[in-house]
Amino acid sequence: MRGLFAVIGIVLMSLFFAYHIDAASGLWIVLLYGAGLGLIIFDGKVTGDGTIALLGALMMIMGIAVPAPGFLYGSLAAMGFILGALASTFFLRVFSRRELWSKITLKDKMTGDLGYNSINETYKDLVGQKGKTMTDFRPIGTIDIDGSQYSATSGGQWIKAGEEIEVIEVDGTRILVKKLEEQKES
Repeated sequence: MRGLFAVIGIVLMSLFFAYHIDAASGLWIVLLYGAGLGLIIFDGKVTGDGTIALLGALMMIMGIAVPAPGFLYGSLAAMGFILGALASTFFLRVFSRRELWSKITLKDKMTGDLGYNSINETYKDLVGQKGKTMTDFRPIGTIDIDGSQYSATSGGQWIKAGEEIEVIEVDGTRILVKKLEEQKES
């Protein structure tokens, strides 16, 4: 809804300026209004204390009141701007944010200190142990270490079944093995 009201506000301000600005004073009034809007955005993103935003709001009010044909009309346009700003602030306070994006994305990080763990703790102990391949590795297969079977990878190497291997690295649930003779040679 905020996007819809923002579009309506931009259209209404564009219509106001298109009707009341003449060629002689048009550029500096639009620049005054734009600079005021820029100061409000700057205060909201950088300083956050409201003093620069107040100056920006005053510049925007002047940008609206000056091109009006008379004093009463300019005062009413300025009051309309102030009432619109107050109404939008009220609207933002009353209606809570919907947090649509957070409903479809995962914000939580699954870290070990929160109890999440993708590694099987017993896999850490496999590094350096020797075993045999039970199936051909092309490059993934099954190994046997001390009577337990594990799925492992040879990192791109083709190893035949029944070959002696050693576990080189464990990363999560990925077990990397090398043929024993190759490791002795290198």
